[in-house]
Amino acid sequence: MRISFRLLQRMPKILDRYSQYHPSVLTIQKFIDFGTTNASSQKSFLFLRKEIPVRLANIMKEIHLLPEQLLLMPSVQLVEGWYLQSFQDILQFENASPDDAVEAKFIDTLDMIRNRHRTVVETMAQGVLEMKENFGDDNVTLEQRTQYFLDRFYMSRISIRMLIHQHCLLFAKNINPGSGSQHGHVGAIDPECDVMTVAQDAYENARFLCDQYYMMSPECDFSSQCPFDKEDLITMTYVPSHLYHMLFELFKNALRAVVEFHQDKPELPSLKVLLVKGREDLTIKLSDQGGGIRRSEVDLLFNYMYSTAPRPPNPDATATTPLAGYGYGLPLSRLYAKYFNGDLWLNSVDGYGTDATIYLKVFPSEASELLPVYNKTVSMKYERSIPVGDWSDPSQTNSSCSHYLKHFLESQS
Repeated sequence: MRISFRLLQRMPKILDRYSQYHPSVLTIQKFIDFGTTNASSQKSFLFLRKEIPVRLANIMKEIHLLPEQLLLMPSVQLVEGWYLQSFQDILQFENASPDDAVEAKFIDTLDMIRNRHRTVVETMAQGVLEMKENFGDDNVTLEQRTQYFLDRFYMSRISIRMLIHQHCLLFAKNINPGSGSQHGHVGAIDPECDVMTVAQDAYENARFLCDQYYMMSPECDFSSQCPFDKEDLITMTYVPSHLYHMLFELFKNALRAVVEFHQDKPELPSLKVLLVKGREDLTIKLSDQGGGIRRSEVDLLFNYMYSTAPRPPNPDATATTPLAGYGYGLPLSRLYAKYFNGDLWLNSVDGYGTDATIYLKVFPSEASELLPVYNKTVSMKYERSIPVGDWSDPSQTNSSCSHYLKHFLESQS
């Protein structure tokens, strides 16, 4: 589907209109409530045909604020074209009357958008590499603006894919409406996510890569505590794929560090994983003895323009370095943690090892989306480093929901 010339001419005004609205902040509990309480494809359609363009428009306005050195890179222009096309694809439903045919076409469109954006992370990363090759990487201001944008761009992508994936899982023809996917999931969310099992799966898969690449790998000792509920099995309401992504990246880093630091020794020290379900947060701590990181470099590990491993020359070459790639593993993992009001920290002892800690909200009603918000003052951030209120505030989740969203959610009960 090509972008029509008439629509292309009107696009700036349409983008301006949708970008004036702030994204509607959802919680995991709201996702669950909608997916289990009288789930309705029509109501979801009516919500998403407005919400997805709002989220797309908010981040597309920021793309236009990028430094020229990055905006003119071929890979970045390719990504911008994908977003423009997807924005148009959704707009065709702006005034459509919902019926079975329209809703089916909507699902097909969402699936097409999801596939189109499948390699956005790698393609945008390639754009950053193209910028570094053309302009170098010693421009601190350029680096700060790029870091600021990529955090917001990738977080927006996570949120949009969550909305799309949830709708498709709940209402695609091959899945019974309201039933979500298998094993009692509500769409992509597991109300009884077995955290230990996800962690062990992530370790085994990362270890398999480590064995392939280094012909050796350390063991991992798992332990858990649940001091307040006395549960034998630690569970929570969460998105297993998000949790797996975070843990898999952390295990890859830990395994690589341990092997490279101890490869000349007769025995590799084990990794240690501790799961603790507290009153507010579920904490996952992964400890390794991989030599640690200099304190001056810890923050650099979350920088998209920094990596300690060789980077692939193009998006199709990531398979050649199984334990490393663009260096985006940690920054993206932290975004996944922060997306539902959690966090990811690193604490390191240089010369010994590193503790990586994930914090996740125990209560799904407190696990609210953290979303980039476009406003007039955001442009100041790209021009000079001035703190602005440009993220959704989890403490104001209820008051920040739009009237439409409130009406939409109340109609489910």
